[in-house]
Amino acid sequence: MNLPPVSEMMRECGLEPKKQFGQNFLFDLNLTGRIARSVPNIETTPVVEVGPGPAGLTRAILMAGAQRVVAIEKDKTTSPILSQIIDVSDGRLNVIYDDALRVDFSELGFDEYAICANLPYNVGTELLIGWLQKIAAGEKIQSLTLMFQREVALRITARPGDEHYGRLAVLTSLIADSKILFDVPNTAFVPRPKVQSAVVQIIPNTDKISKIKDLSKIEQITAKLFGQRRKMIRGIMPNVNWEQFGLTGTERAENLSPEMFATLAENLL
Repeated sequence: MNLPPVSEMMRECGLEPKKQFGQNFLFDLNLTGRIARSVPNIETTPVVEVGPGPAGLTRAILMAGAQRVVAIEKDKTTSPILSQIIDVSDGRLNVIYDDALRVDFSELGFDEYAICANLPYNVGTELLIGWLQKIAAGEKIQSLTLMFQREVALRITARPGDEHYGRLAVLTSLIADSKILFDVPNTAFVPRPKVQSAVVQIIPNTDKISKIKDLSKIEQITAKLFGQRRKMIRGIMPNVNWEQFGLTGTERAENLSPEMFATLAENLL
């Protein structure tokens, strides 16, 4: 793409990262290219990007061969840069200026799509839970390749008994397969955040999805039990006959498998 470097375009447009939007821009071409190339079937699957900012990752997604890209951006001051990317994208890029939390992705016109994003730190978890709910409800999201704070990435991919095992791991593992692809140092961002980041890939699993009746109920039971994670489950819910689930009640939330949370949600809520 015959364009100046992202940092130069930002200077020309007077664009600065905004704290209220949780913006930390990624300029490293090697990293943005690596993220984009990690998206499965990128050349044949429409890609939705959230929070493109000055379009460093957007460029990489287009250069990786994506034929349809929809970028959702809340900050309209990025439009001078994004407009230039649209102009050289051969009609492959469309930008929607709106809050991704309010956008109904099912109305974008895609039967199936992938999500790829360097997510704003302040809404990343909320966005992920919303997407998991959509997947559980039958929306055809083929893959999610997402940048999070590394601690959040560990919480998404954790297993029972792990230090980071909690609500995010339970909800994710019940409908998808997830893994950390690679870590990203804080030195790669402008401004430099205090924490490290990681790229997580989540691939919905149709066999798992078919077994889930109501993800919102599972979310409720995980919030209840992990909300007091150091207490035994019988101390949190004393009126439950835990033996009917093969439990003693002395377990803690971190000891329960995702499948057990699904069983509890189905029978107790």
